[in-house]
Amino acid sequence: MITKSSLEESDSFLAQGGICVLKNDQDYDSFFEDTLRAGHYENRRESVDIMIRESRSVIDELIAYGVDFEKENGQLRYTKEAAHSTNRILYHEDVTGKEITTKLLAAVKKCENVTLLERTTMIDILCRNNSCDGILLQNPDGTLKAVFGNHVIWASGGIGGIYANSTNYPHLTGDALALSLRHDIELEHINYVQIHPTTLYSEKKGRRFLISESVRGEGAVLLDKNGKRFTNELLPRDVLTGEIRKQMAKEGSKHVWMNMMTITDMDITKRFPNIYRHCLEEGYDVTKEWIPVVPAQHYFMGGVHVDRYSHTSMRHLYAAGETCCNGVHGRNRLASNSLLESLVFARNAAYRMTEMDTDHDGKRPCRYLPYVDMTLEELKDVYDIVAQTEDLEAFAETNKQLILDEIHRLDSAN
Repeated sequence: MITKSSLEESDSFLAQGGICVLKNDQDYDSFFEDTLRAGHYENRRESVDIMIRESRSVIDELIAYGVDFEKENGQLRYTKEAAHSTNRILYHEDVTGKEITTKLLAAVKKCENVTLLERTTMIDILCRNNSCDGILLQNPDGTLKAVFGNHVIWASGGIGGIYANSTNYPHLTGDALALSLRHDIELEHINYVQIHPTTLYSEKKGRRFLISESVRGEGAVLLDKNGKRFTNELLPRDVLTGEIRKQMAKEGSKHVWMNMMTITDMDITKRFPNIYRHCLEEGYDVTKEWIPVVPAQHYFMGGVHVDRYSHTSMRHLYAAGETCCNGVHGRNRLASNSLLESLVFARNAAYRMTEMDTDHDGKRPCRYLPYVDMTLEELKDVYDIVAQTEDLEAFAETNKQLILDEIHRLDSAN
C-alpha cells in the first residue's frame, strides 16, 4: 500500500458528517429513493441496491474494529442530513471519517503481510495487452521502482487538487484518471463534479474547511447579508449550491452567512467540537455569531468505470472510493453515502481478487515473473509506460490539464 502524502492525509480522514446505514427492512425503499432522487435518477440501480443491502454488515465490521459510533441509552444514535427522508446516519462527533480511518489503519498496521509506504507516488502502471502487472512508483528520495502484483487497486481519492478552491487535500490530483486517459481505460461521468454548498469562507489560499451537512441537518440556517433566511437548507447539495450562488450574485457578495445558534436542543460545542474549534481559530465563535460560508469543489461522482466487483476495463486492475465510478451516486451524491460506498465496494474488490486467486488453486503461472529483475529501460520495451520519467514534475502538471480538458470537453458536449 502506498500513499502520496502521510497516512492521515486522505479525504476519508476529513469526512465530518457520518455514514449511512439501512436501519431496518422498512427503510430500504426510502433509502433507495433518496439516493436516486439526489442523483437525479442517473444512478446505476444495481450498485445502489448492493450498497444498501451490504451496509449493515459493513457497519458491524467497523464496530468490530473498534469504531465508536454515537449511542443513546446503549443503542446506536441516528442523525439526519440533507435530502434524507429519515434519520439513518451514524456518526462520531463531527469527525466520523477520522474515527473510521484511524481504526482501520490501526488494523492494517497489525498485518504482517502489508507494507505501508508514505510519500510515495504512483507514476504509471505496468500494463500490456490490456492487463495490469503492477505500478511504477517514485520513492520519497526521487528514485523510481517497479512493483509487481497479481492485482492492483486504485484508491487514490478525488480531483480537488486540480481546482483552486476545494475541500480536498491538494495532492489528490486524479492521477488514476490521467493514467486511464493515457492507457485507454474506460472512464465514466468525469464531468460529474460536486460542489459542497457550505465551506468556511476565507481569503487565505489552500484547502477550504467544510461545514458539515449535518450542521444544517441539526437545524442551522443560511442567511443573506441582512440576516434574512433565503432558502431551504436541506435541499440536495447541487440545488442548494445554486441557491447560494444566486443569493451571492444578487447581493454582489463573496459569501452568505450560516447561523448555528438556531440549534437549541443540543450543545453544539460537543456535537460539532472540531467545527467549533476551527471556527474559533479563524476568529468566529459559532455560539455567539454567524459564520461566512461559500460553495467549493468537494466530491467527484465520476471516475474510472468499474463493475459491481470494482473491476476496471483493464484485467487485474481495480478501483474503489472516489477514484472510481460504480454508478451509486448518479449525477449528485446523497450526503454520507460516500464512506459507505467506498467500504462496500472496496470489500467487494478484495473478495473478488481473493476469489480469482483461489479459483486457480495457486497454480496459475506468474505472468510477470520474467520481468521482475529488469531495469527501467528494459521494462519500457515490455510495458506500455507513458510517463515522462525524465521530467516527472512536468508530467504531473500535464496530467492535471489532461483531466480538466476532458471535463470541459464533456461539459461542452452536454
